[in-house]
Amino acid sequence: MRIQVNGEPREVAEQTTVRALLETLGLGAVPVAVERNKDLVPRAQHEATRLHEGDELEVVHFVGGG
Repeated sequence: MRIQVNGEPREVAEQTTVRALLETLGLGAVPVAVERNKDLVPRAQHEATRLHEGDELEVVHFVGGG
């Protein structure tokens, strides 16, 4: 199925979760904020939130600094 991640089209398997997508992107262990169709997906719901055809996601990872 086709989704968008940070404005880029991406193909993912049916039943893909936010967590599985993050792992595919190499961000499974990194603290990130995920917005799906302009709604924030709480980290506690990443495992249970399934993606759907046409979903638009914004994934932001945090960078430390001072």
